[in-house]
Amino acid sequence: MGFGSYDESEQERQQSNEDDDAEGITTHEHEHEGSVTVESDVSTDALIDRLGEMKDEE
Repeated sequence: MGFGSYDESEQERQQSNEDDDAEGITTHEHEHEGSVTVESDVSTDALIDRLGEMKDEE
């Protein structure tokens, strides 16, 4: 099997999978409208500082 024939068969398989997936996708099936509120005693600055600490830990 040459490299070119592998590419063609792989491409055909991916296109076939994309066609199968496209038929069953409903993008608006689980949309919800509403609002979220969060009450916290922690200030925005403290949360941003903690986020910075978490990024430094990585």
